[in-house]
Amino acid sequence: MRMTPTALLILSLVAGSLSGCKPPTNDPNVLYSEDHENPLKQLETDKDIEHHQFDYQQAFYVPIYSDIYVDEDNPKVLLSATLSIRNTSLHDSLYITKIDYYNTKGDFVRSYLDKSIELPPMGTLNYIVEKLDDTGGSGANFVVNIDSPNAEFTPVIEAIMIGNYSNKGFSFKTDAVPISL
Repeated sequence: MRMTPTALLILSLVAGSLSGCKPPTNDPNVLYSEDHENPLKQLETDKDIEHHQFDYQQAFYVPIYSDIYVDEDNPKVLLSATLSIRNTSLHDSLYITKIDYYNTKGDFVRSYLDKSIELPPMGTLNYIVEKLDDTGGSGANFVVNIDSPNAEFTPVIEAIMIGNYSNKGFSFKTDAVPISL
């Protein structure tokens, strides 16, 4: 059976409207999340939390590389970075109260949180800094504040950077370092 161009157009429009897809977005954090929503907004909590009463409170410095030097012909290669925060507790949620981004000079660039977020037991938050976002520079970093009711808590916080140069791809990771609050 042959379909006319008009029939094909109508069929495409009907199929598209029935699929219930959300409009495309350029934010990789929304585009690549399972629910196509901002993972930070999904984890926001409205609970009345007394953070000062938690047994565990720690700030972390997480180095990020927005770009790296390759050679004199291509001195700056841009990288994408993923900040990964993992709750290692089988029983307790952890609360992330700050994710702030700083540039190479140490200047505050932006805060990623409007509210505290709750990461459930064994949950992971991955947040992408897009390759074309070079506001941080080669010495960019995050400061992440974590609270937990469990004093024995040890989160895993790291950053993964990915880039390519010519026909070669590369990736590397950095680990968070505890700092004073």
